[in-house]
Amino acid sequence: MLQEKTHEECIYSRLGGDPDLADILELFVEEMPTRVEKLLRHLDDENWDELRRTAHQLKGAAGSYGFEPLSPAANKVERFIREHQPEQQIRNSVKELVELCGRVRSGTPQ
Repeated sequence: MLQEKTHEECIYSRLGGDPDLADILELFVEEMPTRVEKLLRHLDDENWDELRRTAHQLKGAAGSYGFEPLSPAANKVERFIREHQPEQQIRNSVKELVELCGRVRSGTPQ
């Protein structure tokens, strides 16, 4: 059974209070399941180049939109692939990133 995430566990953008950015931040959050699906598909296919590229794109987008906790995790995936780390380390880093991606929320904590 899925539990509702508490506000402490959720990741909100540091830009979430800006009404001019609300729509674009909401779109980023709405697109997150598609981004996660892409990460997992590349991982399942062992397509390391595309996985690295997707993690790199997520790292930049997350940072730009104020979701800073995602950037170091995405960087870790990218770095592990680039450095040819053991596959299990890459898989674990993707798992960490996916878990963080599942915690992003639009708006601000209530």
